[in-house]
Amino acid sequence: MTGEPCLDFYFDAGSCSLAVRILLEEGRFDYRAHRISARDADRATSRPAWLARNPKGRVPALSPVPGSGGGEPLLLTEVPAILTWLARQHPERDLMPADPAREARALEWLNWLSGWLHAVAFAQQWRPERFSADPAAHESIVAKGRSNMLEAFATIEQTLSDGRGWAVPDAYSVVDAFLIIFYRWGGVVGADMAGYSAWKALAERTMRRPAVLAAFQKDGLPPLFE
Repeated sequence: MTGEPCLDFYFDAGSCSLAVRILLEEGRFDYRAHRISARDADRATSRPAWLARNPKGRVPALSPVPGSGGGEPLLLTEVPAILTWLARQHPERDLMPADPAREARALEWLNWLSGWLHAVAFAQQWRPERFSADPAAHESIVAKGRSNMLEAFATIEQTLSDGRGWAVPDAYSVVDAFLIIFYRWGGVVGADMAGYSAWKALAERTMRRPAVLAAFQKDGLPPLFE
């Protein structure tokens, strides 16, 4: 948008960075996208060039954002932090609620989704080596990750089943942009996502947003629903 610097967005297609792209599209930010693959085949996130910029060896990342988190100056990392910063650039859109109680509920969602569902349950399934250096333990770690994921999915469904229209009643927010990532990932790992009726309805509403459709398209992903 006019008057705002062009942002550099570092992502991997289909990863959690998709939530950040959704916010970039929602806010109509001027940005350049740079793919940094986290796939095992090439794992650009583990290469010296990326680690010199982001020692955490992860995506997404966004620049320029004032300050430093230990890596390259002006580079912001971590999905909840990036989503919050982007949302705060356009407070009139209320993507991060301004009301303190609703803001707290949004942060409650973001912390749990990032710290438990993503960093534990899905990481156990896709990156068991992070939890044990013993290959013999990996099968049980993967199984435990699936169990943790399904328990978390049940919690999401129960929370959304109280009649609310969006994750933080009653307006679309950064949380919905993050939740659709995990709904998609559930399908990737073979979970019966149609069985989560309240979450499915939320995902369908989210997927109808032009910014969400654009983000999926730019990541090279088909929409979740016809």
